[in-house]
Amino acid sequence: MLGLFTAILPVFVVVGFGYLAVRKKLFPDSAVDGLMLFAQGFALPALLFRAMSTLDLSTLSVDLFLSYYGGATASFFMALLGARYFFRRPWEDSIAIGFCGLFANGLLLGVPVTQQAFGRDATVANFAIISVNSIYCYGIGITLMEITLARKTGASLSELPGKVLRGMFRNNLILGIIAGLAVNLSGVTLPGFFTEALDLMARAALPAALFGLGGVLCHYRPEGDFRTIAWVVTASLVLHPAVTWLIGTNLHLEEGAFRSSMVMAAMAPGVNAYIFANIYGVARRVAASSVLIGTALSLVTSWAWLTLLH
Repeated sequence: MLGLFTAILPVFVVVGFGYLAVRKKLFPDSAVDGLMLFAQGFALPALLFRAMSTLDLSTLSVDLFLSYYGGATASFFMALLGARYFFRRPWEDSIAIGFCGLFANGLLLGVPVTQQAFGRDATVANFAIISVNSIYCYGIGITLMEITLARKTGASLSELPGKVLRGMFRNNLILGIIAGLAVNLSGVTLPGFFTEALDLMARAALPAALFGLGGVLCHYRPEGDFRTIAWVVTASLVLHPAVTWLIGTNLHLEEGAFRSSMVMAAMAPGVNAYIFANIYGVARRVAASSVLIGTALSLVTSWAWLTLLH
């Protein structure tokens, strides 16, 4: 058990390095912005492109998606309905809070934790989940938010599909996934020098993004709304993996896929949860604090879930 804890600890230590570097003013905010721009705009899309272009498409199984996204959807509704009916938040706030329960930090935390715990070759199912994650999560979040806003303002719902598509396909990560899948499906062989260049960037993606994530989290200050934040973190770190475990067990999910789905489900809300709240200007404090507190707690909770897998 201790060996497993020390295996995944380096992932969170890198995040901690970034946090302390910015907190102690050893790494300026402008450098964090540049690092995250590189990671999210170039290195992570390169990583996703390479992963998707070489992905064994047989891993895109219905059972895997049902297990992971069944848990994610349950977590979404727990956070959404709790925010609305227990904490009396407006619908716009509640949807953004629900998004925190829906969008786990699978790419920045789930993939490296899986690598550390089970080896680099164990992440195939992780990338299968990631291949539809942004489309699924943003599709739900943007659709519900735009419907709510349209009802409030009396705007026409005929513009909804365009808004949803624009919101999703403006994301470089989604573009990297789609381009990679297109290459995979077409059977095109890319030049060696090009794939090697992408691999160079891809190798820098996770350490750069983890360090930058720590720097970003340094600016999130948990203040107020603690009951709501606790509710969201519980949905994300407890309900999501619990439902994923239940569904995966009943569907007799293959061991590697089951482990990957559980690791991904056990991760804290991703920074995208705050980005989503910030886009609409609602529930930003809850989203930011849920990302920060959830990331800190996920070191312990992910270790607990991983211990059950062994």
